[in-house]
Amino acid sequence: MEYRVRIIIAALCLFSSLAFAQENGSNTMTYSEPDGSPKADLSVVSWLEGHWKGEAFGGIVEEIWTPALGGSMMGAFKLVVNDKVEFYEMETIMEIDETLVLRLKHFGNDLKGWEEKDVTVDFKLVKVTDSKIYFDDFTLEWISANEINMYVVIQDGETASEEKFNYHRVKKGTE
Repeated sequence: MEYRVRIIIAALCLFSSLAFAQENGSNTMTYSEPDGSPKADLSVVSWLEGHWKGEAFGGIVEEIWTPALGGSMMGAFKLVVNDKVEFYEMETIMEIDETLVLRLKHFGNDLKGWEEKDVTVDFKLVKVTDSKIYFDDFTLEWISANEINMYVVIQDGETASEEKFNYHRVKKGTE
């Protein structure tokens, strides 16, 4: 009986903390192993395809996403500050076991990897709504055909902060 009470209390604490986070404007969610990932395919993120630019970290950020092919979408990211590339990311969103996983690797401006050779940073799918795709501490938000937001929780030591990246579609010929 005591075990059931602990589970109920833990569930109530989790629910109230999620409600509190949403009231405070949080745009990210954390993956829960017991809940697992919902079923999804790449059609829910097809709007991500294209060339996007915005501002973050004191510079210009750019993302380019390919159409779905072979069960994945491929993306590339770069941050440019004061006309100098700070870093790149290679990204994929893949269909794995009837759900989606977002993976990335970071590279310095010299293309030397930050993570070990066989290591990727993986974000499991948490939830899908009409306008947001929630991965573990990483959210893609569709605003319109020409605007998207990305939210990512960045851990710096013991502190974590949610960063917003606002992107606008780059129209051909206006790069």
